[in-house]
Amino acid sequence: MSLPASHPRTRPISAGHLRAFDAVARHLNFRAAAEELSLTQSAVSRQIQALEDEVGTPLFLRHTRAVELTSAGAQLLRATGVALERIDAAVRQIRQSAGRRNVAITTWASFASMWLIPRLEAFQREHPDIDIRIDATDAAVDLATADVDLALRYAVPQSIGAGAIRLFGEQLTPVASPWLLREQPLHKVDDLARHTLIEAGDAHRTRHLEWLTWQRWLELHTVPAPAAPARGKTRSRLSPKRWLYFNYANQIVQAALTGQGVALARLPLVAESLANGDLVEPLPRARLDSPLVYWLLVAPRSAQRPEVKAFCDWLLREAERTRQAIGDVPDPDTVDHID
Repeated sequence: MSLPASHPRTRPISAGHLRAFDAVARHLNFRAAAEELSLTQSAVSRQIQALEDEVGTPLFLRHTRAVELTSAGAQLLRATGVALERIDAAVRQIRQSAGRRNVAITTWASFASMWLIPRLEAFQREHPDIDIRIDATDAAVDLATADVDLALRYAVPQSIGAGAIRLFGEQLTPVASPWLLREQPLHKVDDLARHTLIEAGDAHRTRHLEWLTWQRWLELHTVPAPAAPARGKTRSRLSPKRWLYFNYANQIVQAALTGQGVALARLPLVAESLANGDLVEPLPRARLDSPLVYWLLVAPRSAQRPEVKAFCDWLLREAERTRQAIGDVPDPDTVDHID
């Protein structure tokens, strides 16, 4: 029986009958739902009746040969369908990982695709019994409560939390594909005027990320133009052939790899491409130091697990190789721990 509208129920419903409701709502047939759930038709009917009593309104219209969702039933199905799928997926993952060692890592997409993932095979060869889960997101994660063991982050030293481990710093440098430079040589800064310049499209809108822009690099390496009266900023006289903007570092480098222009790249993320010749650094003496640093943070509850320790040890060895490749010498005052 439905409750009067003036007395709506407030107690949360029990979840036990939702599986029966979902099955009946999908099949619109009590018999088919009962077969799916390995129950009798009367048992499914009783569960639906109990659920309707708890909700306080009919969820189905029962016809002689058919079942139809009410508007309330359709609204509940939109919620339960998604919720049950998520629960089932979580249970499958729990069952698959039960008894297995695993390490969960959060980082941002560009770093995952350009630095971490290409190196993971080496770790998996050393530790084939450890599963790795990578969550690539720009959102900040609270390591005290989130279901992750490690966070790899990109920030200035002043904004990073206590206990963070410095992996490496960075410099910015122009890079391009070797065949592009064969067609259009780049021997000095002024030659950039004949090229398309590639950079981060949103860097101007984010604090500290303005270091990733060509504007800052050009201001330091070219003759400045007069300050604009309205803005009061000095800009470079150099005007490139055209501009090409992307939101992510991996997109910027991919465009450079395919010869679409010259990118202002983060040196730690392109060190491998430079070493194997896929990219060329045409102006190596014009590197620009960045205040941004790559960090490792370990969740306190995970720090003593052997698999997490093993991954951290491996990660720090890889970071040392990157530091050597880019000539990174950190400032001791900004370092809690290296290696």
